Amino acid sequence: MQNPAILTAWVLVAALGSCAAPAPDSFAPDTTEASVRSGLNARFLDEDLDVDELVAIFESESREIAAERAAIVASLELAPGETIADVGAGTGLFMTPLADGVGALGTVLEVDIAPKLLEFMAERARREGREQVEVHLAGERAVGLARDSVDVILVCDTYHHFEYPESTCASLLHALKPGGRLVLVDFERIEGVSREWVLGHVRASKSVFRGELEAAGFVFRDEVEIDGLVENYCLRFIAP
Repeated sequence: MQNPAILTAWVLVAALGSCAAPAPDSFAPDTTEASVRSGLNARFLDEDLDVDELVAIFESESREIAAERAAIVASLELAPGETIADVGAGTGLFMTPLADGVGALGTVLEVDIAPKLLEFMAERARREGREQVEVHLAGERAVGLARDSVDVILVCDTYHHFEYPESTCASLLHALKPGGRLVLVDFERIEGVSREWVLGHVRASKSVFRGELEAAGFVFRDEVEIDGLVENYCLRFIAP
């Protein structure tokens, strides 16, 4: 039997297009914040998005975070029954290990701004029988999750796609329960060291991204050393 939550989310995706689904006690984003890069996510909002192409890119074992997903999930310190939000979930690379981590009584929220990716992940969850998985359509300025609704947030190779980071970070804190955890994985951007693709694609360094999360109210906990992450880093934060 299909999970009603998955079916409901799937219907929302089809009905709302690129608009964020409303959530109880929803966060009001700052609509005056300027974009850090106009059109940053236009590719993912395109109705002709090639999901199969993204699966081949995102889930290749040659991609660091795909090869090291077990270690990244371990850094989340998931417990059975928790609610984890994978913000910028893409094709659902982390869906299976996250669902295993929270167990049958937990919830995995696969959050993304791209309706076609949410459709793909909803079908993936159905095929795999992951009844604890729900898909959630986010907005470009806020993730759209209810206040104090999640225990853990994963933002993996997604933060550099936040077009409105100040508002989006505030919405993440809004959604996280007091004492909840946020894990940030993103590319090291170091002038003269990082490859050209990273320098052109990622707008700022690790210290800038950490500072933006701290300015939003997150408390830095530590940096997790993962041997297989060469171009990426893993930072952990706590919600006060």
